[in-house]
Amino acid sequence: MPEKNLQKGRAYMGDRIREANSRALEKLLATEPVLTDIDTALSVIPGMTPDTILHAGPPITWQRMCDPMKRAVRGALVFEGLAADGESAEALIKSKKIKLSPNHRHDSVGPMTGIISASMPVIVTKDLTRGRAAYSTFNEGGGKVLWFGSVGGETIKRLRWMKEVFAPIMKRALAMTGGIPVWSILAQGIQMGDECHNRHAASTNIFLKIIAENLLKLDLPSETALDAYRFIAGNSHFFLNITMTACKLAMDAADGMEDSTIVTAMSRNGTDFGIRVSGLGDSWFTAPAPYLLDALYNPGYGPQDGAPDIGDSSIIETMGLGGFAIAASPSMASFAGGGVAESIGITRKMQLITSLKNPKFGIPSLDFEGTPTGIDLRKVVETGILPSINSAVVHKSSGAGQIGAGIVRAPYECFVKAIQEFGERYDLAA
Repeated sequence: MPEKNLQKGRAYMGDRIREANSRALEKLLATEPVLTDIDTALSVIPGMTPDTILHAGPPITWQRMCDPMKRAVRGALVFEGLAADGESAEALIKSKKIKLSPNHRHDSVGPMTGIISASMPVIVTKDLTRGRAAYSTFNEGGGKVLWFGSVGGETIKRLRWMKEVFAPIMKRALAMTGGIPVWSILAQGIQMGDECHNRHAASTNIFLKIIAENLLKLDLPSETALDAYRFIAGNSHFFLNITMTACKLAMDAADGMEDSTIVTAMSRNGTDFGIRVSGLGDSWFTAPAPYLLDALYNPGYGPQDGAPDIGDSSIIETMGLGGFAIAASPSMASFAGGGVAESIGITRKMQLITSLKNPKFGIPSLDFEGTPTGIDLRKVVETGILPSINSAVVHKSSGAGQIGAGIVRAPYECFVKAIQEFGERYDLAA
Protein backbone atom coordinates (compact mmCIF):
# COMPACT_ATOMS: atom_id res chain seq x y z
CA MET A 1 0.00 0.00 0.00
CA PRO A 2 1.44 3.44 -0.93
CA GLU A 3 2.56 5.43 2.12
CA LYS A 4 0.05 8.21 1.44
CA ASN A 5 -2.87 5.78 1.40
CA LEU A 6 -1.56 3.97 4.48
CA GLN A 7 -1.51 7.24 6.44
CA LYS A 8 -5.00 8.04 5.23
CA GLY A 9 -6.20 4.57 6.25
CA ARG A 10 -4.66 4.91 9.68
CA ALA A 11 -6.23 8.33 10.19
CA TYR A 12 -9.56 6.88 9.18
CA MET A 13 -9.15 4.09 11.70
CA GLY A 14 -8.39 6.66 14.38
CA ASP A 15 -11.67 8.40 13.63
CA ARG A 16 -13.51 5.09 13.75
CA ILE A 17 -12.00 4.26 17.13
CA ARG A 18 -12.93 7.66 18.54
CA GLU A 19 -16.50 7.31 17.29
CA ALA A 20 -16.81 3.74 18.58
CA ASN A 21 -15.40 4.67 21.99
CA SER A 22 -17.76 7.61 22.19
CA ARG A 23 -20.75 5.34 21.50
CA ALA A 24 -19.53 2.78 24.03
CA LEU A 25 -19.16 5.43 26.72
CA GLU A 26 -22.58 6.90 25.95
CA LYS A 27 -24.10 3.48 26.61
CA LEU A 28 -22.06 3.11 29.80
CA LEU A 29 -23.27 6.47 31.12
CA ALA A 30 -26.87 5.73 30.11
CA THR A 31 -27.01 2.61 32.30
CA GLU A 32 -29.48 2.91 35.19
CA PRO A 33 -29.03 -0.12 37.48
CA VAL A 34 -31.77 -0.84 39.99
CA LEU A 35 -31.78 -3.65 42.55
CA THR A 36 -35.13 -5.26 41.79
CA ASP A 37 -35.40 -8.77 43.20
CA ILE A 38 -33.94 -11.73 45.05
CA ASP A 39 -34.18 -15.17 43.43
CA THR A 40 -32.26 -18.43 43.18
CA ALA A 41 -29.35 -18.88 40.79
CA LEU A 42 -30.98 -21.83 39.02
CA SER A 43 -34.15 -19.83 38.35
CA VAL A 44 -32.63 -16.71 36.83
CA ILE A 45 -28.97 -17.05 35.80
CA PRO A 46 -28.67 -17.88 32.08
CA GLY A 47 -27.16 -21.32 31.46
CA MET A 48 -27.22 -22.33 35.13
CA THR A 49 -27.82 -26.04 35.81
CA PRO A 50 -27.99 -28.10 39.03
CA ASP A 51 -24.47 -29.41 38.40
CA THR A 52 -22.87 -26.09 37.38
CA ILE A 53 -20.53 -24.14 39.64
CA LEU A 54 -19.73 -20.59 38.57
CA HIS A 55 -16.43 -19.00 39.55
CA ALA A 56 -14.58 -15.69 39.32
CA GLY A 57 -12.18 -14.69 36.58
CA PRO A 58 -11.43 -16.01 33.10
CA PRO A 59 -12.23 -19.68 32.29
CA ILE A 60 -10.05 -22.18 34.13
CA THR A 61 -9.82 -25.94 34.63
CA TRP A 62 -9.97 -27.66 38.01
CA GLN A 63 -6.32 -28.66 37.64
CA ARG A 64 -5.15 -25.03 37.34
CA MET A 65 -7.40 -23.56 40.02
CA CYS A 66 -5.72 -22.03 43.06
CA ASP A 67 -6.23 -23.63 46.46
CA PRO A 68 -8.76 -21.06 47.84
CA MET A 69 -11.01 -21.43 44.79
CA LYS A 70 -10.85 -25.24 44.98
CA ARG A 71 -11.87 -25.08 48.63
CA ALA A 72 -14.83 -22.87 47.75
CA VAL A 73 -15.96 -25.19 44.94
CA ARG A 74 -15.84 -28.18 47.26
CA GLY A 75 -17.79 -26.20 49.88
CA ALA A 76 -20.47 -25.29 47.35
CA LEU A 77 -20.94 -28.95 46.40
CA VAL A 78 -21.42 -29.85 50.07
CA PHE A 79 -23.89 -26.95 50.44
CA GLU A 80 -25.83 -28.25 47.42
CA GLY A 81 -25.97 -31.75 48.91
CA LEU A 82 -24.09 -33.14 45.93
CA ALA A 83 -21.22 -34.28 48.15
CA ALA A 84 -21.00 -35.31 51.79
CA ASP A 85 -17.61 -33.75 52.43
CA GLY A 86 -14.60 -32.19 50.76
CA GLU A 87 -13.09 -35.51 49.76
CA SER A 88 -16.22 -36.78 48.01
CA ALA A 89 -16.66 -33.34 46.43
CA GLU A 90 -13.21 -33.56 44.86
CA ALA A 91 -13.95 -37.06 43.57
CA LEU A 92 -17.17 -35.76 42.00
CA ILE A 93 -15.32 -32.95 40.26
CA LYS A 94 -12.67 -35.30 38.91
CA SER A 95 -15.43 -37.54 37.54
CA LYS A 96 -16.24 -34.59 35.25
CA LYS A 97 -19.91 -34.58 36.33
CA ILE A 98 -19.59 -30.98 37.51
CA LYS A 99 -19.42 -28.08 35.07
CA LEU A 100 -17.11 -25.22 35.99
CA SER A 101 -17.85 -21.96 34.23
CA PRO A 102 -16.86 -18.28 34.69
CA ASN A 103 -19.45 -15.88 36.11
CA HIS A 104 -18.95 -13.38 33.30
CA ARG A 105 -20.24 -15.95 30.79
CA HIS A 106 -23.56 -16.01 32.71
CA ASP A 107 -24.27 -12.28 33.25
CA SER A 108 -22.92 -12.71 36.77
CA VAL A 109 -20.08 -11.54 38.99
CA GLY A 110 -18.73 -12.58 42.38
CA PRO A 111 -16.01 -11.17 44.64
CA MET A 112 -12.83 -13.18 45.45
CA THR A 113 -13.53 -16.88 44.64
CA GLY A 114 -16.89 -15.72 43.27
CA ILE A 115 -18.54 -19.12 43.67
CA ILE A 116 -22.24 -19.40 42.75
CA SER A 117 -24.12 -22.72 42.85
CA ALA A 118 -27.63 -23.61 41.74
CA SER A 119 -29.68 -23.14 44.90
CA MET A 120 -27.87 -20.08 46.23
CA PRO A 121 -29.99 -16.93 46.52
CA VAL A 122 -28.86 -14.17 44.18
CA ILE A 123 -29.52 -10.47 43.93
CA VAL A 124 -31.07 -9.34 40.65
CA THR A 125 -30.04 -5.91 39.38
CA LYS A 126 -31.67 -4.61 36.20
CA ASP A 127 -30.59 -1.88 33.82
CA LEU A 128 -33.75 0.16 33.27
CA THR A 129 -32.28 1.54 30.04
CA ARG A 130 -31.65 -1.78 28.29
CA GLY A 131 -33.72 -4.23 30.33
CA ARG A 132 -30.72 -6.50 30.93
CA ALA A 133 -30.04 -8.08 34.34
CA ALA A 134 -26.89 -9.00 36.26
CA TYR A 135 -26.58 -11.38 39.21
CA SER A 136 -24.46 -12.02 42.27
CA THR A 137 -24.76 -13.76 45.62
CA PHE A 138 -25.26 -11.89 48.89
CA ASN A 139 -21.99 -10.91 50.49
CA GLU A 140 -21.35 -13.41 53.29
CA GLY A 141 -19.29 -11.11 55.52
CA GLY A 142 -16.16 -12.15 57.42
CA GLY A 143 -14.84 -15.28 59.09
CA LYS A 144 -15.02 -18.72 57.50
CA VAL A 145 -16.78 -17.81 54.29
CA LEU A 146 -16.92 -19.27 50.80
CA TRP A 147 -15.95 -16.05 49.03
CA PHE A 148 -12.55 -16.12 50.77
CA GLY A 149 -12.09 -19.87 50.21
CA SER A 150 -12.43 -20.62 53.91
CA VAL A 151 -14.86 -23.47 54.54
CA GLY A 152 -16.05 -25.15 57.70
CA GLY A 153 -19.28 -26.24 59.36
CA GLU A 154 -20.19 -22.65 60.17
CA THR A 155 -19.79 -21.75 56.48
CA ILE A 156 -22.45 -24.22 55.37
CA LYS A 157 -24.70 -23.28 58.30
CA ARG A 158 -24.52 -19.60 57.35
CA LEU A 159 -25.19 -20.32 53.66
CA ARG A 160 -28.29 -22.33 54.60
CA TRP A 161 -29.56 -19.52 56.86
CA MET A 162 -29.00 -17.05 54.02
CA LYS A 163 -30.97 -19.31 51.66
CA GLU A 164 -33.82 -20.34 53.95
CA VAL A 165 -34.32 -17.26 56.16
CA PHE A 166 -32.46 -14.17 55.00
CA ALA A 167 -33.19 -14.30 51.25
CA PRO A 168 -37.00 -14.71 51.59
CA ILE A 169 -37.07 -11.81 54.05
CA MET A 170 -35.00 -9.61 51.76
CA LYS A 171 -37.13 -10.51 48.76
CA ARG A 172 -40.24 -9.26 50.56
CA ALA A 173 -38.55 -6.17 51.98
CA LEU A 174 -37.06 -5.26 48.62
CA ALA A 175 -40.42 -5.68 46.86
CA MET A 176 -41.91 -3.06 49.19
CA THR A 177 -39.35 -0.50 47.96
CA GLY A 178 -40.28 -0.90 44.29
CA GLY A 179 -36.57 -1.29 43.50
CA ILE A 180 -33.47 0.49 44.80
CA PRO A 181 -31.42 2.61 42.35
CA VAL A 182 -27.74 1.71 42.78
CA TRP A 183 -25.94 4.74 41.30
CA SER A 184 -27.58 7.17 43.73
CA ILE A 185 -26.36 5.13 46.71
CA LEU A 186 -22.83 4.94 45.30
CA ALA A 187 -22.82 8.66 44.53
CA GLN A 188 -23.71 9.39 48.16
CA GLY A 189 -21.13 6.84 49.28
CA ILE A 190 -18.40 8.64 47.33
CA GLN A 191 -19.38 11.86 49.11
CA MET A 192 -19.16 10.05 52.46
CA GLY A 193 -15.73 8.48 52.09
CA ASP A 194 -16.32 5.25 50.12
CA GLU A 195 -14.22 4.41 47.10
CA CYS A 196 -16.89 1.70 46.50
CA HIS A 197 -14.65 -1.37 46.48
CA ASN A 198 -12.65 -2.01 49.66
CA ARG A 199 -14.68 0.59 51.54
CA HIS A 200 -18.45 0.24 51.34
CA ALA A 201 -19.33 1.36 54.88
CA ALA A 202 -21.34 4.41 53.82
CA SER A 203 -23.12 2.68 50.94
CA THR A 204 -24.04 -0.27 53.14
CA ASN A 205 -25.45 2.05 55.82
CA ILE A 206 -27.51 3.96 53.25
CA PHE A 207 -28.91 0.65 51.98
CA LEU A 208 -29.66 -0.45 55.54
CA LYS A 209 -31.50 2.81 56.21
CA ILE A 210 -33.70 2.15 53.16
CA ILE A 211 -34.46 -1.49 53.95
CA ALA A 212 -34.76 -1.37 57.76
CA GLU A 213 -38.23 0.21 57.86
CA ASN A 214 -39.56 -2.52 55.59
CA LEU A 215 -38.00 -5.23 57.76
CA LEU A 216 -40.07 -3.88 60.65
CA LYS A 217 -43.25 -3.92 58.54
CA LEU A 218 -42.98 -7.59 57.58
CA ASP A 219 -44.72 -8.94 60.68
CA LEU A 220 -41.73 -11.13 61.50
CA PRO A 221 -40.77 -12.42 64.95
CA SER A 222 -38.65 -9.63 66.38
CA GLU A 223 -35.59 -11.84 66.75
CA THR A 224 -35.82 -12.96 63.10
CA ALA A 225 -36.03 -9.35 61.91
CA LEU A 226 -33.14 -8.42 64.20
CA ASP A 227 -31.00 -11.26 62.81
CA ALA A 228 -31.52 -9.95 59.28
CA TYR A 229 -30.76 -6.40 60.41
CA ARG A 230 -27.63 -7.49 62.29
CA PHE A 231 -26.36 -9.50 59.31
CA ILE A 232 -26.35 -6.36 57.15
CA ALA A 233 -25.26 -3.96 59.88
CA GLY A 234 -22.37 -6.23 60.86
CA ASN A 235 -20.90 -6.44 57.37
CA SER A 236 -19.60 -3.18 55.91
CA HIS A 237 -19.04 -5.00 52.60
CA PHE A 238 -22.69 -5.96 52.22
CA PHE A 239 -23.22 -3.49 49.36
CA LEU A 240 -20.09 -4.70 47.49
CA ASN A 241 -21.88 -7.42 45.51
CA ILE A 242 -24.68 -5.03 44.56
CA THR A 243 -22.12 -2.52 43.30
CA MET A 244 -20.52 -5.24 41.21
CA THR A 245 -23.78 -6.12 39.46
CA ALA A 246 -24.34 -2.45 38.61
CA CYS A 247 -20.82 -2.08 37.20
CA LYS A 248 -21.25 -5.34 35.25
CA LEU A 249 -24.37 -3.91 33.60
CA ALA A 250 -22.58 -0.67 32.70
CA MET A 251 -19.57 -2.40 31.19
CA ASP A 252 -21.69 -4.93 29.29
CA ALA A 253 -23.59 -2.00 27.81
CA ALA A 254 -20.28 -0.69 26.44
CA ASP A 255 -19.22 -4.11 25.17
CA GLY A 256 -19.41 -5.49 21.63
CA MET A 257 -18.80 -2.16 19.93
CA GLU A 258 -16.93 -2.68 16.64
CA ASP A 259 -13.69 -0.63 16.51
CA SER A 260 -13.80 0.27 20.21
CA THR A 261 -10.68 0.07 22.41
CA ILE A 262 -12.55 0.49 25.71
CA VAL A 263 -11.72 -2.21 28.27
CA THR A 264 -15.01 -3.80 29.39
CA ALA A 265 -13.84 -6.33 31.96
CA MET A 266 -10.88 -7.05 34.22
CA SER A 267 -11.06 -10.19 36.32
CA ARG A 268 -8.90 -12.78 38.08
CA ASN A 269 -9.31 -16.41 39.10
CA GLY A 270 -6.28 -16.61 41.40
CA THR A 271 -4.20 -18.09 38.59
CA ASP A 272 -4.83 -15.81 35.58
CA PHE A 273 -5.63 -12.12 35.28
CA GLY A 274 -7.75 -11.38 32.21
CA ILE A 275 -9.17 -8.38 30.37
CA ARG A 276 -11.82 -8.04 27.68
CA VAL A 277 -12.08 -5.22 25.14
CA SER A 278 -15.28 -3.84 23.58
CA GLY A 279 -14.15 -4.25 19.96
CA LEU A 280 -12.64 -7.72 20.41
CA GLY A 281 -15.68 -9.86 21.26
CA ASP A 282 -15.67 -12.36 24.12
CA SER A 283 -11.93 -13.10 24.04
CA TRP A 284 -9.95 -12.92 27.28
CA PHE A 285 -6.38 -11.60 27.17
CA THR A 286 -4.57 -13.11 30.11
CA ALA A 287 -1.35 -13.05 32.10
CA PRO A 288 -0.37 -14.63 35.42
CA ALA A 289 -2.37 -13.11 38.27
CA PRO A 290 -0.09 -10.77 40.27
CA TYR A 291 0.65 -10.95 43.99
CA LEU A 292 -0.25 -8.10 46.37
CA LEU A 293 3.29 -7.55 47.58
CA ASP A 294 2.59 -4.12 49.14
CA ALA A 295 -0.57 -5.14 50.99
CA LEU A 296 -1.27 -4.63 54.69
CA TYR A 297 -1.31 -8.08 56.30
CA ASN A 298 -3.03 -9.38 59.40
CA PRO A 299 -0.69 -10.14 62.33
CA GLY A 300 1.34 -13.27 61.69
CA TYR A 301 1.02 -13.14 57.89
CA GLY A 302 3.16 -11.67 55.13
CA PRO A 303 3.60 -11.59 51.35
CA GLN A 304 4.88 -15.17 51.35
CA ASP A 305 1.47 -16.38 52.58
CA GLY A 306 -0.80 -14.74 50.02
CA ALA A 307 -2.36 -16.32 46.94
CA PRO A 308 -2.24 -14.41 43.64
CA ASP A 309 -4.93 -11.79 43.12
CA ILE A 310 -8.46 -13.17 42.72
CA GLY A 311 -12.05 -12.08 42.04
CA ASP A 312 -14.51 -10.46 39.63
CA SER A 313 -14.60 -7.38 41.87
CA SER A 314 -12.21 -5.51 39.56
CA ILE A 315 -15.28 -4.88 37.39
CA ILE A 316 -15.60 -1.96 39.82
CA GLU A 317 -12.27 -0.47 38.69
CA THR A 318 -13.18 -1.22 35.06
CA MET A 319 -16.18 1.07 35.65
CA GLY A 320 -13.99 3.77 37.24
CA LEU A 321 -14.64 3.26 40.96
CA GLY A 322 -12.58 1.49 43.64
CA GLY A 323 -8.89 2.08 42.98
CA PHE A 324 -9.77 4.72 40.38
CA ALA A 325 -11.78 6.66 43.00
CA ILE A 326 -9.42 6.17 45.94
CA ALA A 327 -9.00 9.95 46.29
CA ALA A 328 -12.54 9.95 47.68
CA SER A 329 -11.64 7.73 50.62
CA PRO A 330 -9.25 9.12 53.29
CA SER A 331 -9.52 5.87 55.24
CA MET A 332 -7.97 4.03 52.28
CA ALA A 333 -4.87 6.25 52.32
CA SER A 334 -2.91 3.61 54.23
CA PHE A 335 -3.18 1.32 51.21
CA ALA A 336 -1.83 4.07 48.94
CA GLY A 337 1.27 4.67 51.04
CA GLY A 338 -0.05 6.55 54.04
CA GLY A 339 -1.19 9.93 52.81
CA VAL A 340 -4.20 11.45 51.12
CA ALA A 341 -1.81 13.03 48.60
CA GLU A 342 -0.79 9.56 47.45
CA SER A 343 -4.44 8.59 47.01
CA ILE A 344 -5.12 11.70 44.97
CA GLY A 345 -2.03 10.90 42.91
CA ILE A 346 -3.40 7.46 42.04
CA THR A 347 -6.74 8.85 40.89
CA ARG A 348 -4.91 11.51 38.84
CA LYS A 349 -2.86 8.78 37.15
CA MET A 350 -6.00 6.84 36.29
CA GLN A 351 -7.25 9.94 34.50
CA LEU A 352 -4.36 9.48 32.05
CA ILE A 353 -5.59 6.07 30.86
CA THR A 354 -9.32 6.78 30.79
CA SER A 355 -11.61 8.68 28.45
CA LEU A 356 -13.91 10.79 30.64
CA LYS A 357 -14.81 11.89 34.14
CA ASN A 358 -18.07 10.29 35.20
CA PRO A 359 -20.47 13.13 36.12
CA LYS A 360 -22.44 10.79 38.39
CA PHE A 361 -19.61 10.39 40.91
CA GLY A 362 -17.98 13.66 42.03
CA ILE A 363 -14.93 13.33 44.32
CA PRO A 364 -14.92 16.00 47.07
CA SER A 365 -11.12 16.18 47.40
CA LEU A 366 -10.85 16.88 43.65
CA ASP A 367 -13.34 19.73 43.76
CA PHE A 368 -16.04 17.27 42.68
CA GLU A 369 -14.37 16.13 39.48
CA GLY A 370 -15.99 12.91 38.25
CA THR A 371 -14.30 9.54 38.70
CA PRO A 372 -11.93 8.46 35.85
CA THR A 373 -14.01 6.19 33.61
CA GLY A 374 -13.53 4.25 30.37
CA ILE A 375 -10.10 2.58 30.29
CA ASP A 376 -8.67 2.99 26.79
CA LEU A 377 -6.50 0.03 25.81
CA ARG A 378 -4.30 2.31 23.69
CA LYS A 379 -3.56 4.70 26.57
CA VAL A 380 -2.48 1.86 28.88
CA VAL A 381 -0.06 0.52 26.26
CA GLU A 382 1.24 3.97 25.29
CA THR A 383 1.80 5.30 28.83
CA GLY A 384 2.63 2.09 30.66
CA ILE A 385 0.33 3.28 33.46
CA LEU A 386 -1.50 0.22 34.77
CA PRO A 387 -5.03 0.15 36.23
CA SER A 388 -4.84 0.35 40.03
CA ILE A 389 -7.10 -2.14 41.82
CA ASN A 390 -8.02 -2.22 45.51
CA SER A 391 -8.10 -5.85 46.54
CA ALA A 392 -7.94 -8.35 49.39
CA VAL A 393 -5.46 -11.17 49.99
CA VAL A 394 -6.42 -14.75 50.83
CA HIS A 395 -4.07 -17.38 52.19
CA LYS A 396 -2.55 -19.45 49.41
CA SER A 397 -2.99 -22.88 50.98
CA SER A 398 -4.16 -23.07 54.60
CA GLY A 399 -7.83 -22.16 54.21
CA ALA A 400 -7.39 -19.26 56.61
CA GLY A 401 -9.36 -16.97 54.29
CA GLN A 402 -8.57 -13.26 54.17
CA ILE A 403 -5.17 -12.36 55.57
CA GLY A 404 -4.77 -8.81 54.28
CA ALA A 405 -5.73 -6.13 51.77
CA GLY A 406 -3.97 -3.67 49.51
CA ILE A 407 -3.42 -2.40 46.00
CA VAL A 408 -2.48 -4.41 42.93
CA ARG A 409 -1.81 -3.36 39.33
CA ALA A 410 -3.26 -5.11 36.29
CA PRO A 411 -0.50 -6.92 34.34
CA TYR A 412 0.83 -4.98 31.32
CA GLU A 413 1.05 -8.22 29.35
CA CYS A 414 -2.76 -8.44 29.10
CA PHE A 415 -2.94 -5.07 27.37
CA VAL A 416 -0.07 -5.85 25.02
CA LYS A 417 -1.79 -9.08 23.92
CA ALA A 418 -5.05 -7.21 23.39
CA ILE A 419 -3.51 -4.38 21.34
CA GLN A 420 -1.73 -6.94 19.16
CA GLU A 421 -5.03 -8.73 18.56
CA PHE A 422 -6.71 -5.40 17.85
CA GLY A 423 -4.05 -4.60 15.26
CA GLU A 424 -4.47 -7.95 13.54
CA ARG A 425 -8.26 -7.93 13.62
CA TYR A 426 -8.54 -4.43 12.17
CA ASP A 427 -5.62 -4.92 9.78
CA LEU A 428 -3.66 -2.01 11.23
CA ALA A 429 -0.31 -3.59 10.31
CA ALA A 430 -1.06 -3.59 6.57
